[in-house]
Amino acid sequence: MSRNSQPPLRLARVASQAILVLGVLVFAFPFYWLLVMATNSTSDILASPPRLVPGSQFFANFEKVTAGSEFARAFVNSLLLTALSSAIQLFLAALAGYVFAKRRFPGRNLLFSILLITLIIPTGVSIVPSFQIYTDLGWIDTFLPLIVPGAVTAFGVFWMRQAAETNVPDELVDAARMDGAGFLRTFWSVALPCMRPALVAFGIFQVMWTWNDYLWPLLVLNSPTKFTLPVALQQLTGNYGATDYSVVMAGTLVATIPLLVLFLILRRTVLENAASGALKG
Repeated sequence: MSRNSQPPLRLARVASQAILVLGVLVFAFPFYWLLVMATNSTSDILASPPRLVPGSQFFANFEKVTAGSEFARAFVNSLLLTALSSAIQLFLAALAGYVFAKRRFPGRNLLFSILLITLIIPTGVSIVPSFQIYTDLGWIDTFLPLIVPGAVTAFGVFWMRQAAETNVPDELVDAARMDGAGFLRTFWSVALPCMRPALVAFGIFQVMWTWNDYLWPLLVLNSPTKFTLPVALQQLTGNYGATDYSVVMAGTLVATIPLLVLFLILRRTVLENAASGALKG
């Protein structure tokens, strides 16, 4: 009976691996095509049939990127803004999530319900009133509208509250209090290390969202020297008449590298945390 069951099991295993390989190819092809476009000329890309292998034009294309926009300054702006805003949001989201999960105070459930309701409000609804507020404050064409509004988000607080409820045992919190630790000491030394897996995962999402944000920086920044990377890349489409796809893709490839490096550094932590979460579930 076991011998008869081996062929179907082997066939199912081969089929599942084939599906996984197909899925990887489907998701990886856009990145490969980005590499091809960034390293070839636009004429090669638009040729029929198009060139499907990487070329040798990347450095020539990237020279046009730096000549056609404040790319280096925009890269530094995005790097600093992403690091600062992500660090602030991670700390405040973890702090608020810990308070909602482990502290008891009047109106806690009501406040958290209101917080969850804000998640269903479309982002576009708040753009006009937010822009008017920051205009009145004199913050337009500064980095403040890119940092202050995102210091705390409803999704971040919700994510970290779930992490605190799941990963921070009440016994550890009570033991820290009995040892004389105050609120901040308990949060920093006891709760935060337990919430590290959720912090890493949320940090990756937050860095990705901030790094790729285009609409809001486009609205609040006017000076080319203050542009973020997505806005600077958009300027490339208007500097060469007809769009030079090889130049735009060369800039996009460079803009993608920091996110890839971040993922490669943290991939083991993310995969381990995902596996442990699946086992707990």
